[in-house]
Amino acid sequence: MNTFGNIFRLTSFGESHGEAVGGIIDGCPPGIEMDMEFIQNELDRRRPGQSRITTPRKESDTVMFLSGIFEGKTTGAPIGFMIRNENQHSSDYDNLKDIFRPSHADFTYTKKYGHRDHRGGGRSSARETIARVTAGAIARLYLKQLDIDIKAYTSQVGPVELDRDYKKYDLSTIEDNDVRCPDQEKAQQMVEVIKEVRSKGDTIGGVITCVIKHTPVGLGEPVFGKLHAALGGAMLSINAVKGFEYGMGFDVNHRGSEVNDSFFNDNGSISTRTNNSGGIQAGISNGQDIYFRVAFKPVSTILMEQNTVDIHGNDTVIKARGRHDACVLPRAVPIVEAMAAMVIMDYVLLSKTV
Repeated sequence: MNTFGNIFRLTSFGESHGEAVGGIIDGCPPGIEMDMEFIQNELDRRRPGQSRITTPRKESDTVMFLSGIFEGKTTGAPIGFMIRNENQHSSDYDNLKDIFRPSHADFTYTKKYGHRDHRGGGRSSARETIARVTAGAIARLYLKQLDIDIKAYTSQVGPVELDRDYKKYDLSTIEDNDVRCPDQEKAQQMVEVIKEVRSKGDTIGGVITCVIKHTPVGLGEPVFGKLHAALGGAMLSINAVKGFEYGMGFDVNHRGSEVNDSFFNDNGSISTRTNNSGGIQAGISNGQDIYFRVAFKPVSTILMEQNTVDIHGNDTVIKARGRHDACVLPRAVPIVEAMAAMVIMDYVLLSKTV
């Protein structure tokens, strides 16, 4: 399954050390003004080598659009695009060809397909997410027309954690530091954790929080196709994601009388006094802010010796080399935003068919 979405659909292609990564977007409405600077900026937020705490792999990640755009606007035809890989160090992976790296896709890919691209993980590499960010940027341009705003931020790295209430932070300051955290003091603590972990050749995980504002009432289906299920599926498809929760999520030590969202008449429109539901009730958006949290595991590639086996089952020891992130969170923020944008746009278009 290399295709995502129902009406607004992305089919992606490419591997970490192949010629290029790209995709075809189908179902995109005509007339969307293509802000190329915005699209490229989104890719720049995801690209490697952007700060002192990310992988030093240098890629311009310049997107080339091949179809579906004319005179600066989408035409309604399929949008083809491509981003070339420019800085491959495939030799960094020669020692991994016949070895199963712990917690990687090597074993499962080999057993499922019988043949795999070992260079940087091939299709299982996070480099594949370039296509998602490109499509997500176009989705965000569409959603801007509807005043729907999506912002994600790093809310936890290892033991350093922000308050769960996103309203306590100024989300306009997310880009003011390398970890994309709206609390500048906590951000510096997160940076120090990442630097300390990286110095030991190890990795660290964390949490990204995402907030979607001004979503219209009625997106989602009551049984199958619930909006939160679509968002959860989108997030869990991202490399290294291990958990998803929306609204109160796993914060379950409460009684119904404490957390039910009471309705009230807000100057002629119906609203809720609280938003413990996270903007989604019965699988359908209720007009309140949608907010959710995504848990990322520590990156599996560590620059330390690990016990494993080769493809023949023989015990061996592995030590990775090359360029790797000690923490994926900062670069994953735009990926979370992109996947959220694609889901919301898709469900907006689905709502127009009802």
